Amino acid sequence: MRLTWAQPEDLLPHELVQAHAEGKDVEAIAARWTAAGGALDPVRGGATATAASDDLRTLARALLIELDAVAAEEPELATWGEVLAVLTGVPARIAMPDDAVLRARIHGAWAGRSAGCLWGKPVEKIPRAGIEEILRATGRWPLTDYFTARGLPDDVARRWPWNRRSAVNSLVENIAGMPEDDDLNYPLLNLRVLESAGRGFTTDDVAQAWLADLPAGRTFTAERIAYRNLLDGYRPDEAARVRNPFREWIGALIRTDVYGWINPGDITEAARMAWTDARLSHTRNGLWGAMWAAALTSASLVAASVDEVLDLAATAVPAGSDLEEAIAFGTALGRGDLDDSAAIDALHDAYGHLHWVHTINNAALIAFALARSGGDFTRGVPLAVITGWDTDSAGATVGSVLGGLAGVDGLPARFIDPLQNRIATSLPGLDGVEIDDLARRTLALVPAHSAHSQRQGQS
Repeated sequence: MRLTWAQPEDLLPHELVQAHAEGKDVEAIAARWTAAGGALDPVRGGATATAASDDLRTLARALLIELDAVAAEEPELATWGEVLAVLTGVPARIAMPDDAVLRARIHGAWAGRSAGCLWGKPVEKIPRAGIEEILRATGRWPLTDYFTARGLPDDVARRWPWNRRSAVNSLVENIAGMPEDDDLNYPLLNLRVLESAGRGFTTDDVAQAWLADLPAGRTFTAERIAYRNLLDGYRPDEAARVRNPFREWIGALIRTDVYGWINPGDITEAARMAWTDARLSHTRNGLWGAMWAAALTSASLVAASVDEVLDLAATAVPAGSDLEEAIAFGTALGRGDLDDSAAIDALHDAYGHLHWVHTINNAALIAFALARSGGDFTRGVPLAVITGWDTDSAGATVGSVLGGLAGVDGLPARFIDPLQNRIATSLPGLDGVEIDDLARRTLALVPAHSAHSQRQGQS
């Protein structure tokens, strides 16, 4: 069996792309690789590398080490203090609603994240054209409901197969609870980290939780590399930077919703916790994406509109970063006059050159879908899905934010009822965990709620 996201000859083409994005001078290294017969195209690199010789693999490993030593155009921000210093306009903590409303909004966020992920899960990796062809063939275009295989012609099914066998459990005719997915595994794991290590948790605590409870086979891209580096003996603060070409991809953005949920209206603290987690596997825009996601979910529990959420969350992204530009682009598209198809064309024109699980393009998409949704779950999530990048992750984040805004009672029953109030997971001791119980446990970690509960118990 060939392991993906792990072999040196697979990683090197991606690293050359990432190094170039960081302003590194890597032309000589790239020339040595191609002279030896290595592939430069990251998309086709894996196919070429399948038949790679031992010599080519050895060279790829050596070149990855060399690339790690090449200085980037701008130095990284190494501490939270340095990161905080480049954030502008972050508001003071915004007042929270009362416990009943807050619990309903947290419940809505957990349920919305689950339903949004479920909606996009069957078509992950399928491009925009394939998604539209599937939907038209099954009489479901434009997208307004979960996907189905009913009525799908055999030739379309062969051309655009569902993503993984597990995706079949995400078709409307088969849904029986939220199936296992990494987009839910990480929030579940992080909730347990917070319950055990407290609000002062460290990156080391996250690393220990991964090694104790996160199956290595359920990690991908940057998380798989960081996991490997931890097993190789690198410290948690080193793991993101060793032979890791995926350090600005979407993996950290999908992990951090819970940090916003336990910090309603506290954008700074939500972003700090997200940074503490994300630095285990990501750098630069990968980190900023995690901070932005936590800021989105924090704002979603206190804001009155999705536009307010977007404006608040934007303050958690460093000014002048590529991510700031992408979020602004997506938000402007969502608020603009182009119809959906033309706006999605514009997203692809601007960011279609990036890998489908990169942070930048998916963040632009998330911002677009949220801005255009008007706060409507059934408007925002489909836009995140039909664009055809990381459909389940983008759907999950949009669903989380819109679920937090609406509260669980404001979400359509036809999307929430099939979840059957439970989430499957590969994490030990959490399989089948109930969504309403997750809301209760999350609320218990909100500082003002905890203090209130203690006062009530003493009275």
